[in-house]
Amino acid sequence: MTSVPTPIPSRTQFVQEGIKHRILTGQLTPGQALVETELAAQFGVSKTPVREALKTLAGTGLVVMNQFKGATVRMVDADMAREVYDVRLLLEPEALRRSVLRGTSLDTAREALERADAATDTAQRSLANREFHRSLYVRCGNPLLGRMLDEVRDQAALVSAVAWAADPSWEREAAEHREILRLALDGDSDGAARALHAHIASFVRRAFPEAQGKDEQE
Repeated sequence: MTSVPTPIPSRTQFVQEGIKHRILTGQLTPGQALVETELAAQFGVSKTPVREALKTLAGTGLVVMNQFKGATVRMVDADMAREVYDVRLLLEPEALRRSVLRGTSLDTAREALERADAATDTAQRSLANREFHRSLYVRCGNPLLGRMLDEVRDQAALVSAVAWAADPSWEREAAEHREILRLALDGDSDGAARALHAHIASFVRRAFPEAQGKDEQE
């Protein structure tokens, strides 16, 4: 039987994933300039795949393109955090509720928590955190709902990275993650959804209290 060769990622995809990883792990910080020539040299490619990668990352909300200033890592403020977390609050608990009702395996979520507990730096912890949350909703039975949450996942990770740099709170969040998973494994779909909603809301309230104040004024 002839084996099918594994597709080789394009140069643009390779650069895109590399830049995204650096942003989400804090190696590239909000507001930092993304110079095409420097990135091309670092990744060993021409400027064309770098330019295309930056355009794609701008579409996902991680990069800002300016005609005069060029590309920069997106800044994180209370308004940005509120927008991203409003979407998560509306969609993610319901997606988890549906996943539990469907009897979806949560082995990936358990493994992500184990990786987070064993993490030795913020980068590893951030990646494990993203995987934990995605595993809760990705098999909810509605692919469109999953894709909508995927669209804000990277922006949420950027918010988390900035918040953790100012006030490391992952131990508290890890305890909340374990409770969410416990409820989900027990088949308590509504309880798991409520715990997830409280978890998301409390994070943005602690990290960006000014965003909460704006909500109360509107």
